[in-house]
Amino acid sequence: MVSAKNVVLWPYDREDRAMISCIDNFQEITRNKLIMIAGNYGSGKTEVSVNMAIAAAGNGLKVSIADMDIVNPYFRCREVQTLMKSHGIRVIIPSGEMASADTPIILPETMGMFNPPDGALNIFDVGGDPVGARILAGFRNHLVDSHYELWQVINSRRPFTDTIEGCLKMRSDIESASRLKVTGIIANSHLVLETTPDVIIEGYRLALAVSSASGIPVVFVTVMKSLFDESLLSEIKAPVFKMTRRMLPPWIRSCNDDVDDVMPAKRSVPWGRRIGATDA
Repeated sequence: MVSAKNVVLWPYDREDRAMISCIDNFQEITRNKLIMIAGNYGSGKTEVSVNMAIAAAGNGLKVSIADMDIVNPYFRCREVQTLMKSHGIRVIIPSGEMASADTPIILPETMGMFNPPDGALNIFDVGGDPVGARILAGFRNHLVDSHYELWQVINSRRPFTDTIEGCLKMRSDIESASRLKVTGIIANSHLVLETTPDVIIEGYRLALAVSSASGIPVVFVTVMKSLFDESLLSEIKAPVFKMTRRMLPPWIRSCNDDVDDVMPAKRSVPWGRRIGATDA
């Protein structure tokens, strides 16, 4: 059982637990910041990154997002660049023949994202494990003087982050690879379309335990709008970010044409990627 006094929650000005998607709280968290989102494969970090970008843009912030995921070429925010651009979001990705490259390409525009101006939010969607986070090490000298956040996305239903020890090791590996400190935890437990409220609560409890063990604050808990119910708030004491499904695997997308604004099925995906297998 996690003691409430050991749990660290993100510092909010309001005493209530208003939805993070409300304009005041969301702007308090993100205004004038560079936020880097990292997590292992299947954590849902890209879904979180895209939803954050769209929500922040809808709240009047000037948003830029850089796709820096070199680990998983099938679930990257560039897959929904048209959707994000329609919301006024600046999407920083390679163009032309390099648009689908899975090699580390640092665009000149990225170097201008370290110190967001007033009323802006810049997001780095970082590779999904320590290998992907290593790309951030090259920016360390630029980040020392910037107001950055590095948030680790945790999915309790994925290998390597289904225990406190696993989450702490993943955090340590990300920090070692990036040479930066993780500053926040996002609870994003899910089973894609088979997610239930119990899965969300399970992930929230794990995030609290990881927070208690590490001293790193829980920034928010994610809940898809289709699953949100006020009863969830009876246990969740952290802010809740209501999201809309934007990213879906092609094999699911082809069977769910009624799901709006999700990733188009452009490419076939190797079976190993479907079941979460890692390269030998």
